[in-house]
Amino acid sequence: MPGPTPAVLAGAEPFDFPGRGADARTGVLLVHGFTGNPMSMRPWGEHLAAEGFTVRCPLLPGHGTTWQDCNTSTHEQWTTAVERAFDELRAGCDRVFVAGLSMGGTLATRLAEVRPDDVAGLLLVNPALLTQRLDAKLLPLLSRLTPSWAPIASDIKKAGVVELAYPKLPTRAMMQLRALWALTRTDLGRVTAPVIVFHSAEDHVVEPVNSEVLLAGVGSSDTTEVLLEDSYHVATLDNDAPRIFRGSVEWIRARVPATEPETP
Repeated sequence: MPGPTPAVLAGAEPFDFPGRGADARTGVLLVHGFTGNPMSMRPWGEHLAAEGFTVRCPLLPGHGTTWQDCNTSTHEQWTTAVERAFDELRAGCDRVFVAGLSMGGTLATRLAEVRPDDVAGLLLVNPALLTQRLDAKLLPLLSRLTPSWAPIASDIKKAGVVELAYPKLPTRAMMQLRALWALTRTDLGRVTAPVIVFHSAEDHVVEPVNSEVLLAGVGSSDTTEVLLEDSYHVATLDNDAPRIFRGSVEWIRARVPATEPETP
């Protein structure tokens, strides 16, 4: 029998923020990255909610607990969790945009591939589809020899800011992420929703080529690329975070049809 579910780390909890005003019928689903949790997305979510949008950020299976727990999770569990949260948000909204950081960007893109008519738009920050790291070639062997490797968390340029994330890289879960990358790269042409990609000029986790591959591969006619000059990988907690937050609000509003006045 499986053991008890590990406790969620303080600060890693999922969150939901109700909308208000004219933008309340527009939902934004936030998806965190690999070995991370909603902590990295909370400031973005708080900004979107303050602007009136309805916001939700789930905690992905195997995350926000222990790295050992992550090694027991699968990419199918991650995609299922994202789709479930999307449907719950969509039940109370007229449209839902999906925003993701790193692996969250992968999962957001995957949702737009399998649900092209449902996703209103994608907002991606340093999305991941592949890696050119030399040690990644050894991952299949490493995952059989050791359950963990050097961490990838908290790649942040801003002094004094630390991401709440796992202190080790769970190698079995990383193999699951590689499988998700392959699936997502294969179906990029199925993405037809508008896309905006914010990517850092210097990223020590996800190489900028990932954003190039994504933008070149999607079938969307509406794509926007924003280069972040003053942030590393976890840009939602870094120096360029205010630029991402403001830019995402403007971008969403420009793609939401004008609302009719409410009937008294």
